[in-house]
Amino acid sequence: MKNIERRIGVKEKALSINLDSGIYGSFAEIGAGQEVSANFFAAGGASGTIAQTHSAYDMKISDSVYGASKKYVAEPRLITMLDTEFNNLTDKLQHRKDDTRFFAFANTVEILNYYKTNKGHGWIGLRFQLKPGAEPNECVFHVVMNDNDGLMQQKALGRVGVNLIYGVYNYANDPEQLLMSLLDGLGQGRIEIDMFRLSGPDFQYIDNRVMSLKLVKNGMTDAAMFGPDGDVLQASQALYKKNILVLRGRFRPLTHVNLDMLKMGLKEFRKEEDVDVDRIQVLFELTMKDLSADGKIDEKDFLDRVDIIGSLGYTVLISNYQKYYTLVSYLSDSVRNRKVGVILGVDNLKLIFDDQYYDRLKGRLLESYGILFGRNVKLYVYPALAEDGETLRTLDDLELDDPALYYLLDYLKLKGKIEKIRCSNKDILHIYSDHVVRMIKDNDDGWDYMVPSIVAKMISEGELFGCKPSIKEGSEATSQ
Repeated sequence: MKNIERRIGVKEKALSINLDSGIYGSFAEIGAGQEVSANFFAAGGASGTIAQTHSAYDMKISDSVYGASKKYVAEPRLITMLDTEFNNLTDKLQHRKDDTRFFAFANTVEILNYYKTNKGHGWIGLRFQLKPGAEPNECVFHVVMNDNDGLMQQKALGRVGVNLIYGVYNYANDPEQLLMSLLDGLGQGRIEIDMFRLSGPDFQYIDNRVMSLKLVKNGMTDAAMFGPDGDVLQASQALYKKNILVLRGRFRPLTHVNLDMLKMGLKEFRKEEDVDVDRIQVLFELTMKDLSADGKIDEKDFLDRVDIIGSLGYTVLISNYQKYYTLVSYLSDSVRNRKVGVILGVDNLKLIFDDQYYDRLKGRLLESYGILFGRNVKLYVYPALAEDGETLRTLDDLELDDPALYYLLDYLKLKGKIEKIRCSNKDILHIYSDHVVRMIKDNDDGWDYMVPSIVAKMISEGELFGCKPSIKEGSEATSQ
């Protein structure tokens, strides 16, 4: 019979840490996150683990310990807490440094208020040693709490904190298991982790973009973000007061067409009266469907695409949002009434007008349009080549199966919800990513002219997408 590891509960985890005499640390919990240290006290033997606890609910008290802050439930505040607590602990307990693995746990949390007008969320972090006297590692993540009761949110948070401390000391050699264990003992959907970072001397091999991918893949969140430099981002913090322009696609590889869509869409987006041109955030979105092949995800292939996008200075969003209306709902919630622009090809727009596309909604197409267009959203529709290879098919040429939908299309155009954009060079419209990849794999000449020069260089030098190291010397790709 296959041996199946039994999942232990939160009390057993806390007791296990308490009984390990080589693990010792402090807890700092501000705002509504008061439950983590309580679990260790309740388990028994807490004196073996807890050097001190600090619970600051009042902002003035918090400021007296960690300094004044503009935002309390934010990552910078959490990092300040970890710095203060870990330094204080190790400075005062020098006599234990040779046989103790120190840690400092911190969280700063906002739970559901009495009137339920807010969204429960918080930042959780742990700075910890895996060996006595070693340089510390750090695990930081952001949670969204979905329970419809403040007390339930607090209890869920308490479990997550215990899972974190137990996980880093028991699953350090398996970061994915550590990640997955954070939600042990919690029902589906109670807690969402939408940003996760694991760093330090013992985790230099970790690429946190892959950890972000695993968050989405394993259903721990529906979307995750990271910047051009590879740093993972928390969406509501990174997109705060931004106007978002998003382009979704496979980007395997990124071609001249992709960049022209962005260029022409951005040109029109900047003209919108309610868009602050100094606060535009461009997102390249990859869905899990576009990353999957036969139900599996090639992590290297994923990182190759992301590295290319990042090399051009753009931020990447990976998501489970296959439908445009779900993507727009997520982005609109993140920016709160700021303008959201979506660039898409004319063929994808036709799909949006297909009632069968919304088979999971009771109200089908009309319900989805209430979500998609009921917000401050605009679609920018890029043309495609007709079958003759010469004529352009634009928004004005869109053919719909149901004649009644033309009235809806005209209404959306009249209300400024949909706008056609031009291509800057019709000659590039024959470029398709799948064709480029086939040419790369077959070592055919000419593929490097279908992508920006920096992309061609990365593909050839990194031997990406099946590229063979035989591209001729001196070949220069044209740039957009």
